[in-house]
Amino acid sequence: MRNQRTFGQEFKRQVVEELLTGESRPAQLCRRHNISSSLLYHWKKQYGRGKFNNEPTAEAALKDRVEKLERLVGRLTLENEFLKKGLQNSLSQSARNGKSSADGNASSAVSGKDAG
Repeated sequence: MRNQRTFGQEFKRQVVEELLTGESRPAQLCRRHNISSSLLYHWKKQYGRGKFNNEPTAEAALKDRVEKLERLVGRLTLENEFLKKGLQNSLSQSARNGKSSADGNASSAVSGKDAG
């Protein structure tokens, strides 16, 4: 059974700052400290958010905001597609049954616009 290593905040900060200054490449740092690249990039993300007793960067704050907005756009796009397909199925079912909307214009009824 392997023991899980723990790293102090100061060590993490030093490793990330060495990466950010360009003194060492990521692969070199990983080999030297015997850590995985995913752990290094996880620390880099935490560093950007100010988790290692440093100031969070404006760039990291903007990236967080962009990620949240992208997730929101994705969710709204999925909801929109779902609703469009539901409307199309509803209209095609109505057409098959020989029914029509009350005012004869189903798209205006769905969009909330008055027909006249």
